[in-house]
Amino acid sequence: MIAYEDHSLRALAEDGRWPELLAAYRQGRAAAVVQAGEQAAVALTAPLGHLIAYAAPPELAVRLFDADGGEGTVAGVDDHDAGPLWEVLATRHSWLRLAPLLGPAPVRRLVAHTRVLLGEDLSYGAEPDPDGVPLSLEPWEKAGWGEASRVREYLPGGGARSAVLTLPASREGLGEVELPKAAARPGRQRVTRGLAELAALVPWAEVVCVRGPAPQAAAVLARGRRVLGGFLPFALVYPALVQAAAVGRTHGCAHGRMRLWRALGAMAGANVPDRSEVDALVARMRCFTWQEPAAGLHHLHVALEDPASGVAWAVSGSQEL
Repeated sequence: MIAYEDHSLRALAEDGRWPELLAAYRQGRAAAVVQAGEQAAVALTAPLGHLIAYAAPPELAVRLFDADGGEGTVAGVDDHDAGPLWEVLATRHSWLRLAPLLGPAPVRRLVAHTRVLLGEDLSYGAEPDPDGVPLSLEPWEKAGWGEASRVREYLPGGGARSAVLTLPASREGLGEVELPKAAARPGRQRVTRGLAELAALVPWAEVVCVRGPAPQAAAVLARGRRVLGGFLPFALVYPALVQAAAVGRTHGCAHGRMRLWRALGAMAGANVPDRSEVDALVARMRCFTWQEPAAGLHHLHVALEDPASGVAWAVSGSQEL
């Protein structure tokens, strides 16, 4: 079975013999699918796929996702090494280079949103997103998140660097807060859709909704009434929410951004993520974060209040990476 560590494959890469490396990837992946199944094939061929996505010319690298090699040879949206192969590719080339080359719609969409996170404005340079997620960053998306840290930094020989974004990130700006008694939980369609979208965004956390301010929502999930907590702007909450959906090697930050826009659209009462309604919700939203005594390395404790509707959602959970 193939692996990038094989001396012959390293030599081909050093000589720039990318068509031969692509052929080796496709042959190895197809054989692994037959012998061990799709999941095993992903694991066995991903290191070579990472190398091709990272270092090959874009005209060849995009062919990882083309079906012209036959059954079992195609890298899908779940093929990953240190991260999804499509995200590796998206970090290496502009949309202008990739757009004429990319075929499969799911990969094309994820690459486009990755380029948006990296600072490209594709409002007029790409097909509209099917869910209505904007193809350019809003000011509040840029405000709390530096461009260099929005997507994993991939390394040529495999691996990646990524900051772990948590809420709260530290004790700075927090103080002792006595949480109020938990409020009643409303059951309107808007609330139900918002809950479902937030639960999909952060599957490893608990999500609740109450009628009342953000601290009342936090009180439902907090382990005690007295917490170390405080309010912060949504721009500082946004990066951690996006990354929450991208934890794990199979998901990229494009997944997180698209899921968060769907959640915000549902919380605003829109059937699709309408930009003006989401912007208005973000502008008026009050966000409360609190610290828990036994948080995992990756943790998220935040309540999001919409003063216009009198409803607040809370998300709380932690996991080891």
